[in-house]
Amino acid sequence: MLGANGAGKSHFLRLLAGDPVAHGGSWRLGARVVPALFAQTHAHPQWQDRTLVDLLWEGDAARSGLDRGRAMGALRRYGLNQQGDQVFGSLSGGQQARLQILMLELSGATLLLLDEPTDNLDVLSAEALEEGLASFDGTVVAVTHDRWFARSMDRFVIFGADGSVYESDEPVFDETRVARPR
Repeated sequence: MLGANGAGKSHFLRLLAGDPVAHGGSWRLGARVVPALFAQTHAHPQWQDRTLVDLLWEGDAARSGLDRGRAMGALRRYGLNQQGDQVFGSLSGGQQARLQILMLELSGATLLLLDEPTDNLDVLSAEALEEGLASFDGTVVAVTHDRWFARSMDRFVIFGADGSVYESDEPVFDETRVARPR
């Protein structure tokens, strides 16, 4: 999803994720669609002193645990296998973001909703994220202003400056800020 800041892209992602604050009406996704929302502002204080392998081994209410071999394979897909025995709190911001998206994938999500996933990532982290997402067996919907990241997508929903929403075969980055009524 592309468009100017303030056009409603992030709000729309929260709506798809089922955020009750994002809307007042009702809607539903397909029966087999399991959405999972990633936003750069997610904090995980309960992970700070835990290694990545330990986090994957333990599992949680949303996902089964993985033995060390399967955990390392999952981490490899997101370029994190070298950090398997590192604690989450010592990872760079880009590494933490990639692990969070991997955790959403492992929770059974079939629809990843990514709000600015490459924001504040270095080039290597962004490339590793893109490679991890390429192996995801589901649908990825991303809000981005990142031209490099957008090139990996095959369809674009544009939030126009006039309040319209339209589909495009090519990325559109020249929409201006949505005019607010006075």
